[in-house]
Amino acid sequence: MTLKELQESIAKEAGVLLYFSGEHCSVCHALKPKIKEMADVHFPLLKQIYLDAHENLEISAHFQVFSIPTMIVFMDGREFAREGRAVSLYELTRKLQRPYAMMTE
Repeated sequence: MTLKELQESIAKEAGVLLYFSGEHCSVCHALKPKIKEMADVHFPLLKQIYLDAHENLEISAHFQVFSIPTMIVFMDGREFAREGRAVSLYELTRKLQRPYAMMTE
């Protein structure tokens, strides 16, 4: 995926969840299935995009991703939430519930 394709997807979709991880990041690998489950259960209309930060340096730099894992949620084309490293899935779910409900009405 190129930066331009990603930007077009963010602009086109009502909501996008970007997850930056890395091949050698154990936290990334442990967190990824939990984030996928949270999004699938609570936010099924969010488009989920998973990127290796090291393989996608231009995209990582553009979104100012300096550590992994980093998760960025876009709603209506704008960054709404950004979480990194120590992510509370409970808090993230709470933070996204209301805007997601408004987005899907």
